Amino acid sequence: MTKASNLDITTSGQSSAAIRTDRGGGSVTVDGGTYTSNGLGSPAIYSTADISVSNATLTSNLSECVCIEGLNSIKLENCDLTANNTKQNGNATFLDTIMIYQSMSGDANSGTSSFSMSGGSITSKSGHVFHVTNTDAVITLNNVTIKNEDSNNILLSVCADGWSGGSNIATLDATSQKLSGLVKVGNDSTLTMNLSSNSNFEGTIDGNISNASGIRVSTEVGNVSVTLDDTSTWTLTADSYVTSFHGNAQNIISNGHTLYVSGTALTGTK
Repeated sequence: MTKASNLDITTSGQSSAAIRTDRGGGSVTVDGGTYTSNGLGSPAIYSTADISVSNATLTSNLSECVCIEGLNSIKLENCDLTANNTKQNGNATFLDTIMIYQSMSGDANSGTSSFSMSGGSITSKSGHVFHVTNTDAVITLNNVTIKNEDSNNILLSVCADGWSGGSNIATLDATSQKLSGLVKVGNDSTLTMNLSSNSNFEGTIDGNISNASGIRVSTEVGNVSVTLDDTSTWTLTADSYVTSFHGNAQNIISNGHTLYVSGTALTGTK
């Protein structure tokens, strides 16, 4: 185990994450400090292990802010993340702030990737806030302030990218969480979205996806399951498409739009 606290780290080179692990797993715990990366392919955190960071400021000025590869995890508590991912690196065809993937390079074992964040903030200046590809990922959010400054307003994409050999599967668990934007699930991909404890989502779900070069990678939505508890709501901003819906239709605020469940319009919405 590696522990660090209250460091001020700035990197400028390529593949130079401020907090990172290499092959072999292990665990890293960081408390406090400021961690800034400026280079290509250099997130503030790159995880091929189990990394926990609390009370820190994390900034990436060119790359993703957070990257998890394979059977590994990042846990954040009361951290402030900012990313301005304006240049693609390696096989990546998307721009994003938090990328969860499997490269199949041997750096990380395959399995479920985990990203959890409680409190703090995410400021996404360019690209998608979350992007999941070629792996199985679980994203857990609790009372995180999310500011998406990208004009396309994509909260989450689950779809094929520049890697192969794995599946594009994501679970998004939101507790006491406000979410907004577009959720994109490719035709070969799967999303399970669970909202609880007064969470609310204002946005749409569909499968029309283009990468950062404008190349269309999907036109049809994949397998999507959405569950709302009795305290949580979804406000539609356009027609949306899911495979299954679990919850009270009254918690869907149609806003003049329609939620299609396996091709059938859901009735009983507000």
